[in-house]
Amino acid sequence: MVSKRRLSKSEDREDTTKAREKQLSKKTKKSQSPDKVEDNDSVFVRLLKISGIFLKTGESQNQLAVDQIVFQKKLFQTLRKHPSYPKIIEEFVNGLESYIEDQDNFRNCLLSCERLQEEDASLGTSYSKSLIKLLLGIDILQPAIIKTLFEKLPEFFFENVNSDGISMPRLIISQLKWLDEIVDSKDLTTRIMQLISIAPVDLQHDIITSLPEILGDSQHAEVGEELSDLLVEKTLLTVPILDVLSSLRLGPELLCKVRQLVMSKLSSVRLDDLPVIIKFILHSITATNALEVISELRDKLDVQHCILPSLFLAPQIKLKSKGPASFLSQESSGQNCVVLLFDVIKSAVRYEKTISEAWIKAIENIASVSAHKTFDLAMLIIIYSTNTQTKKHIERVLRNKIRLGCIREDLLQSTFYIHYLVLKDACPSILSLAQSLFHSQDQSVISFGSLLYKYTFKFFDTYYQQEVVAALVTHICSGRDAEVDTALDGLLELIAVNPSAMRLNAVFVKGILDYLDSMSPEQIRKLFYILSTLAFGKHQEASSHIQDDMHLVIRKQLSSTIFKYKLIGIIGAVTMVGIMAADRSESSELTQGRADLSSEQCTQVTSLLQLVHSCSEQSPQASALYYDEFANLIQGGKLAPKALEWVGQTIFDDFQDAFVVDFCAVPEGDFPFPVKALYGLEEYSDGDGIVINLLPLLFSQDLAKDGAQKTSQESGQKFVSPMCLAPYFRLLRLCVERQHNGNLEEIDGLLDCPVFLTDLEPGVRLESLSAEERSFMCSLLFLTLNWFREVVSAFCQQTSPEMKGKVLTRLKHIVELQEVLEKYLAVTPNYVPPLANFDLETLDVTPCGAPAVSAQLRKKGKKGGKKQQKVDDSKISCDTLPKEDNSEFDPAPSDKSQLDKESSGMEGKMSVSLQNYHTFFRELDIEVFSILHCGLVTKSILDTELHTEATEVVQLGPPELLFLLEDLSQKLENMLVPVAKRVPFFKNKGSRKTGFSRLHQRPAREIAHRVVQLLTPMCNHLENIHNYFQCLATENCSVADAPALKVREYHIMSSCYQRLLQIFHGLFAWSGFSELENHSLLYWALEILANRLKQGERDQSLEELLSQSFSYVQNFHQSIPGFQCALYLIRLLMVLAEKSRTPSQNREKIASLAKQFLCRAWPPGEREKSSVFNDQLHALLCIYLEHVDSTLKAIEEIAGVGVPELINSPKDASSSTFPTLTRHTFVIFFRVMMAELEKTVKGIEAGTAADSQQIHEEKLVYWNMAVRDFSILINLVKVFDSHAVLHACLKYGRLFVEAFLKQCMPLLDFSFKKHREDVLSLLEAFQLNTRLLHHVCGHSKIHQDTGLTSHVPLLKKSLELLVCRVKAMLVLNNCREAFWLGNLKNRDLQGEEILSQTSQESPADESEAEESSQVSQSRAAEGGDEDEGDEASDGEKAQESNESDDSSD
Repeated sequence: MVSKRRLSKSEDREDTTKAREKQLSKKTKKSQSPDKVEDNDSVFVRLLKISGIFLKTGESQNQLAVDQIVFQKKLFQTLRKHPSYPKIIEEFVNGLESYIEDQDNFRNCLLSCERLQEEDASLGTSYSKSLIKLLLGIDILQPAIIKTLFEKLPEFFFENVNSDGISMPRLIISQLKWLDEIVDSKDLTTRIMQLISIAPVDLQHDIITSLPEILGDSQHAEVGEELSDLLVEKTLLTVPILDVLSSLRLGPELLCKVRQLVMSKLSSVRLDDLPVIIKFILHSITATNALEVISELRDKLDVQHCILPSLFLAPQIKLKSKGPASFLSQESSGQNCVVLLFDVIKSAVRYEKTISEAWIKAIENIASVSAHKTFDLAMLIIIYSTNTQTKKHIERVLRNKIRLGCIREDLLQSTFYIHYLVLKDACPSILSLAQSLFHSQDQSVISFGSLLYKYTFKFFDTYYQQEVVAALVTHICSGRDAEVDTALDGLLELIAVNPSAMRLNAVFVKGILDYLDSMSPEQIRKLFYILSTLAFGKHQEASSHIQDDMHLVIRKQLSSTIFKYKLIGIIGAVTMVGIMAADRSESSELTQGRADLSSEQCTQVTSLLQLVHSCSEQSPQASALYYDEFANLIQGGKLAPKALEWVGQTIFDDFQDAFVVDFCAVPEGDFPFPVKALYGLEEYSDGDGIVINLLPLLFSQDLAKDGAQKTSQESGQKFVSPMCLAPYFRLLRLCVERQHNGNLEEIDGLLDCPVFLTDLEPGVRLESLSAEERSFMCSLLFLTLNWFREVVSAFCQQTSPEMKGKVLTRLKHIVELQEVLEKYLAVTPNYVPPLANFDLETLDVTPCGAPAVSAQLRKKGKKGGKKQQKVDDSKISCDTLPKEDNSEFDPAPSDKSQLDKESSGMEGKMSVSLQNYHTFFRELDIEVFSILHCGLVTKSILDTELHTEATEVVQLGPPELLFLLEDLSQKLENMLVPVAKRVPFFKNKGSRKTGFSRLHQRPAREIAHRVVQLLTPMCNHLENIHNYFQCLATENCSVADAPALKVREYHIMSSCYQRLLQIFHGLFAWSGFSELENHSLLYWALEILANRLKQGERDQSLEELLSQSFSYVQNFHQSIPGFQCALYLIRLLMVLAEKSRTPSQNREKIASLAKQFLCRAWPPGEREKSSVFNDQLHALLCIYLEHVDSTLKAIEEIAGVGVPELINSPKDASSSTFPTLTRHTFVIFFRVMMAELEKTVKGIEAGTAADSQQIHEEKLVYWNMAVRDFSILINLVKVFDSHAVLHACLKYGRLFVEAFLKQCMPLLDFSFKKHREDVLSLLEAFQLNTRLLHHVCGHSKIHQDTGLTSHVPLLKKSLELLVCRVKAMLVLNNCREAFWLGNLKNRDLQGEEILSQTSQESPADESEAEESSQVSQSRAAEGGDEDEGDEASDGEKAQESNESDDSSD
């Protein structure tokens, strides 16, 4: 833009010169200075006087006595009528040349003339031209005057500007502008171009920019050619040349040539020149080349590296501390040039629809993630803000890019840093775009909308900050879970970005308190955290109104008689305590400058906690929620030492009083079962031990429910529910752990102490127990299990071997008790377990699914195994995970159910799956899985004097390993989302997080990091299990012939194998690995796998690690024990292959492995008939056909080899080549093969007539293979005629016919003449298939199967279109007479005529056409239109033969 500034200055100088001339003129009039009139008696001076101009000497202006037009007319007539014409012209010009030898005279001739006073009154304007300009307006003088000026101009090339600011070269050039007529334009053009070639750069710039005002339209093309050549020679003149070329009328070829020339230099031009260059490029775009030019422009235009490199590369923390003000202080001229550049682009996209659409399309076509630039994102926002018609298109492009991971936070952040000033004007549109993205069903898109809000808040002023907060509050109040969660997270980020600005907008956030009813516990927790941070952070005296409102709301909710509001109050109070009593030992921005808790603050905290305790102590659920919330707060490490000390001591004393009794104390009461101290890990010989008082507490609770509560309260006894045991212990453990830096010696007695229970093993007395007694035992078992689960979570990280051994023993107790519990649940219908998770999700749907499940189990269990399996597969309680989350990645309920049947079903008693009760078990902490590191642990048994009396070796057995792996796989499935899933519009609130509330309080990256730490021990377990099955294979041991114990061990090991592969798949399929910040974590995980194969190699590339990890996992395929394990192994290999830059290299290996699994004979079992196995087989077959090199050959092999083997085998047998292909699974194979065949042919390009003959031949061969496969599959319906097979035949048959119409028929159009025989044979084969499809339609009508008949109209429409399309092809190839129509009779699958319809033929049936004989007829029509009669007779014969062939079928 430097050139433009210079240009504007020169124009300004001309204006000032004119103004100065006027001032000089006025001075002259006022002073009436006696300047002399030129008295030279030359022809030049004399003729000028005669015509009306008086030449003045000195600095005075020449005087014009008549009107300018009158002067020119008089001078022209004087010269023409002069006796010596045309010689007089030469004398006149010579006189002019002599006169302008004096520089002052020359300057006066170039400056405007002065009008005489008597003329001023009669004229409407005081402006007059210079003498030279007046003379140039006379045709007979113009060529000579122009020649004189161009000869005079070089004298002033290197002369400085005069003291009066006048530049003589510019003044001379200005005389040539806007002439009414140019006599010899070609000569003028030649002289100008010669002058440009020798002039200095500054003057060249001025001359070039003046060209549009000097030249006529006829010279534009010639000048354009000259300037384009000059553009190559002189780079400094790029800007003025392009500026001029944009104003000239040039041909498209020349514009294209110049554009290509400029585009090649685009990466090396100065930033100041960019706006003009971009303006020219956009000006030269046409509708035909817009996409091509814009794509090339965005590839070569890299604004990011042109501006503020130091600012862009500065650390983010530094930028945050400076804020937008520092941006303004560090602005450079480069930033201004970029703003001008974007102004040029804005103007183009606003008024040129072609450019805006091409730009969006160019960005949409970018395939590589790394190819996306900040400039692209800025352009999308700018077009979004300037062109309302493209908004929907841009939103769609952005959504797709976000889903594919092409546009991420780092790109958005860089866009705001670099283009801050440009985006500032588009801020309202950015907010509108963010709001639109928030309404998406895709979580990744919603998160990106939140990022737009975040950076708008960070970079723009107070007005837009207020708009951002108001928009987020609106989203929070919308009621959609995905919107609410993301908006709350967005507010948390805004507090971190700019707390002071958020505090100014706190009044908006405070209004959300009216919408607490529709929020989940996690959302309520976040909201109170936000408000508490704003109220009790830095400068809290300014936020006293928020504090008062929060105290009022919390007290009101705690005192509410509605249980739900009370729990909301508990969550809010504990969250507020976390901020009020936050640990300030590490200063942060929110709490900077504040000391530790003062006594007043400590009093406020303790009084609030006491209020919560007093309001919740009468309700076990409320108390348990309070303990869990407080425990989560302490686990986050956010409580000040003074508050932690007070809480710890209070909890310790209360826990002892409530749940712990002396070992020697004998429980008193009329208990239904004998009370025993069981599951103790130490011998208490002297009776000084402790015991958990569980059974007596449970019995007391049941009595209270039966109406004894009043008596208890009147006697002053404090009622304690055993439901609070596990939550209270967790709170106690975390307090002690936080106070003693992880050391739990103060409470280690709770690890090995026994529990007051009764004999839990049911034995023969299970059926004899009453319903109340069985329910009591179930509750006792649930509470005991939850106690042990919390104990394991508490002590799992202790390092001493003694403690590790005890933890492993407790883990064994959990597994044993779960088996006992399953037996009780199987005979206890309508049982509701005690709550273990106390979030609000469980309140709206208070466990009602479990009793129904139990009742179903009770009823169905007596009827036999098959129905029981069906129940186990389909039952889902309202507290379990939804089916859509579980079906694809974790078919665990059915597997567990299968395992239970095979282990305990042999005794004739059905067991239930505890998977359906997972919400009634306490959640295990993620740290528990450190137990997987344990090998053999030597545990010492001490005598009374603490001497080692004996040692016991404890190890992690297969049942315990399976227990841990099942829980870990559920956590990964729930937390590490493999891809960005769409958020369903209708969904049960909190269904995904129910039972995983602790897990979801941690970021997904932390969970992934924990699992990567466990990869080494899990690889050890995987290899051990692999060796186990390898040994079984070498021994040729059959599971069916093995004893029951071995069968149980086999299935447990198989389940462990499956769970390990499932965990590996869940980890590596995590979508978070695509983010830049998680690349190092992925590298670490792959390094662990690669080192299992090759030890010691370091600094390997990611591709090498992926290759070695793929090989390591692939090595396990030989020992895979079950079909589901095989599927997870394949999926794991696919995930690893997809992360490679060249995933196609492993496609063949995956296809080969999938085929091996399809061709393997798996152990028999009922699962072959289950829906889960069918889904798994469907998935594996799809994987095989998608990855194999030739899908058509693979389909032909299965349909042409495997299916005939099945047909010829006995009823219950399978194909020998594909043992997974049985009569039960045939429908799966058929459906998948039809779908993949249709998908494959749909991907074949139709081709064009311009393609080579070789391409035509290859495509014809490919279509012949496809039609042959289609023919094989379609004919199978004659043997397998079940509803599912016929449904797939109709559905995919229609799609295949449509693909044939769209993809194959254009190919046949231009291949018919050269490959007549091939085309005819292809159509001949295909017509038999369409006829069979017609028979299937007739079969569905006869049987009146609505599921089939719904496909018939669309299929018949496609068949009719095919007939018309074949006729069109024959017409195109001059074979119209070869086509004729015949009536097709309705037949069934076996080809027999349907008589019931022949008597009722309607006109519609008679008009049904078949192209069966058109092919034979066209074969007869080799000679084009000749011999029509013979063609007809041959066609009739062909039809008769075809009809008879169908009848024989």
